[in-house]
Amino acid sequence: MLDYMTLKFLWWLIVGVLLIGFAIMDGHDMGVGILLPLLGKNDTERRIMINTVAPHWDGNQVWFITAGGAIFAAWPFVYATAFSGMYWALLLVLFALFFRPVGFEYRSKLPDPAWRRGWDLGIFTGSAVPALVFGVAFGNLLLGVPFYLDDTMRSFYTGSFWALLNPFALVCGVASLSMLTLQGASFLSHRSDGALRQRAVQAGSIAAIALLIALSVAGVIVSNLDGFVIKSIPDVNSSINPLMKEVSRQTGAWLGNYQRYPVLWAIPALAYAAALLTLLLLRSGKTLAAFVTSSVTCASVILNAGVALFPFILPSSSTPQSSLTVWDATSSLVTLRVMFVVALIFTPIVLGYTAWAYRVMRGTVTGDYIRANDKHLY
Repeated sequence: MLDYMTLKFLWWLIVGVLLIGFAIMDGHDMGVGILLPLLGKNDTERRIMINTVAPHWDGNQVWFITAGGAIFAAWPFVYATAFSGMYWALLLVLFALFFRPVGFEYRSKLPDPAWRRGWDLGIFTGSAVPALVFGVAFGNLLLGVPFYLDDTMRSFYTGSFWALLNPFALVCGVASLSMLTLQGASFLSHRSDGALRQRAVQAGSIAAIALLIALSVAGVIVSNLDGFVIKSIPDVNSSINPLMKEVSRQTGAWLGNYQRYPVLWAIPALAYAAALLTLLLLRSGKTLAAFVTSSVTCASVILNAGVALFPFILPSSSTPQSSLTVWDATSSLVTLRVMFVVALIFTPIVLGYTAWAYRVMRGTVTGDYIRANDKHLY
């Protein structure tokens, strides 16, 4: 049977896998939504774009919902602190996401051009805003979140919504927006043809370049940021609370894991290589391979952020000792064990039906297909 420390680490990995799955699967839905009013030059092209993701977008929401549920169950301290402290930012994401399902369902119900343009804008908003805010959130994690815990473990947030929109966090937001746009453009280029496909390739090329620039700027800033270091902590194989450790801030501390384990430098190198390779594959017309390398880009960018932060999950800029980590912010041993068994059973099922659905619905969506099925498609 797995011990407590191992389960704590495994659940850090599992939550990371869920976030990566969300970025890859729901990310290309969002990417297509971001590009919808930019690439679709007429109603038929916009319907082509929507119907490339129509069979899958609602199923892909499973990754987002499951990631939120896993954070709630595995890291209750993190869930409570982040969702209460960043309340307005999360409400902004939630309200923006409302536009996507409603927009997909109702956009083509009426032929009125103004009606359809309005829902196109709604789908764009519901895709671009979450993509930007998720990156901003990761940026603020690296800066430290302004909260503290009192003696009864109640969290108190001392920041504001506008403070989240600082320059570094916005750079991370641009990186996230570019990454998901690249994912959407790669997917769209594979599922469309003609002029729309060429515009998707061009958009993907621009997004890849923007991502590489944003990652470079963020990397330079991170190397000079004051990161967090655990100076002392009780036995991590036992149940401990966050206030039982000692934490200090040090310049460049977020590079500590890479310096201790040089093999980890392969992760940021992979992010750069995969983004550049996606750019080259798009331009050479190898769109399926480009989607694969774009997915690798998403995975490596998220893993890069996770490795830099580890073992911190929610660092506190107000009181470093209150920072929440993998070792002291997790649920009980029994909870982690039960959840691990459930994950072992259901994760292969989710992967299996997702692969089957994409295999069945593979192929190019064309203008002729849209016109032939005008009353049955989005």
